[in-house]
Amino acid sequence: MPDLSHELKLKREGFSIVAGIDEAGRGPLAGPVMVAAVVLPGDFSHSVLTDSKKLTEKKREELYSEITNDSNICWASVAVEADEIDKVNILRATWLGMGRAYEKLFPRPDVALIDGKPVKDFPGEHRALVKGDSLSLSIAAASIIAKVERDRLMIEYANKYPEYGFERHKGYGTEFHRQALRLHGPCPIHRRSFAPVSQMQLGLE
Repeated sequence: MPDLSHELKLKREGFSIVAGIDEAGRGPLAGPVMVAAVVLPGDFSHSVLTDSKKLTEKKREELYSEITNDSNICWASVAVEADEIDKVNILRATWLGMGRAYEKLFPRPDVALIDGKPVKDFPGEHRALVKGDSLSLSIAAASIIAKVERDRLMIEYANKYPEYGFERHKGYGTEFHRQALRLHGPCPIHRRSFAPVSQMQLGLE
């Protein structure tokens, strides 16, 4: 289970405020990539909180409510939409979202723990932590916020574009989604730079 050992190590190095950052939605064919940043209190502990992918939707919703309603927890989230993803590519869009979420936090963190690999042009000090959402409680909390907010947004898009079934697959490239793409073509939230979508536009599939 994740804990605060990585955060405490950074505090021993002299960093006072440590944020955890994670994303949701790098792989889908539609919708935004969502990024969240979280600063937990130094005495925080939790027996259930872990990587959002290991939890049920119901448990994620419960933890989201718990985290976002705790006045001792500072958090921020950012959505980078499909049009921007198409302009800069998904990796760069994710990096931009991480920087924006970090800069939205107040007070400004001294350092960020980021799930995965180092982030180019990040607007502050940061440390990359592979599988960080399973190791760091602040990254795990960020993964919950990013996942829940993205899922909620995709359900809103499902109401706007019901023919694609976004409430079922959240924009991922399931067979149902690909069939809907073949039938209807891409809608405004599809990532046109992603091969399965661009192939539909070219009539190659």
